[in-house]
Amino acid sequence: MTSLQTVTAFFGWTTLINFVLLAVSTIAVVALRGFISRVHAKMFGLDPVDMSRDYVRYIAQYKIAIIVFSLTPYVALKFMS
Repeated sequence: MTSLQTVTAFFGWTTLINFVLLAVSTIAVVALRGFISRVHAKMFGLDPVDMSRDYVRYIAQYKIAIIVFSLTPYVALKFMS
């Protein structure tokens, strides 16, 4: 059986790792927007103009997923211990 400290540590590390990935993704989209837009537009047959809106939507949805699936369980477990 897994202890409460182990599960809390797991959610803490997943939260940290996911927020680092979110930061790297955000920096990459901001710094390399033109290049990334062209590559993704060619890969998926999309309009490069619409890609900016899609990137913002991706970053927002990823942030919400991190909060719901990593940060919230971590905070709840910290309150329990």
